[in-house]
Amino acid sequence: MGAWSHESFGNDTACDWLYGLEEEDDPGLIEDTLDTVLSAGDEEVDAGDASEAIAAAEAVARLQGHFGLRDVYSESLDEWVSKAKLKVSKALAEKAVKALDRIVTAPSELKELWEDSNNYKDWLAAVKELRGRIKV
Repeated sequence: MGAWSHESFGNDTACDWLYGLEEEDDPGLIEDTLDTVLSAGDEEVDAGDASEAIAAAEAVARLQGHFGLRDVYSESLDEWVSKAKLKVSKALAEKAVKALDRIVTAPSELKELWEDSNNYKDWLAAVKELRGRIKV
């Protein structure tokens, strides 16, 4: 994982995921991405899947009108949100929250990677801040 920041789009995987979302006109990719993390059950969540799910959760929050950091990395998502004008179902918002909770709970490869860094607390705070922006 090429990461340069603890923010949601501070890594290659999340930014690459956005390219796929740009081609969509419904929340199907968002839901599928969240389902991938939730389907891990008690097994370890893959770091790439977790990074994509964080990006998907950002999409949910932004579709609800709860924008976080807006920068060059979130620009394509912000544009997609303004064009898509989709309503987020309660079920999708709940999935986003559950996926974020699962990502910060062992076994989670992304959590382990951040724990081994000097920025774990910043990453964890960013995920919790995102979770707080999703209204269920």
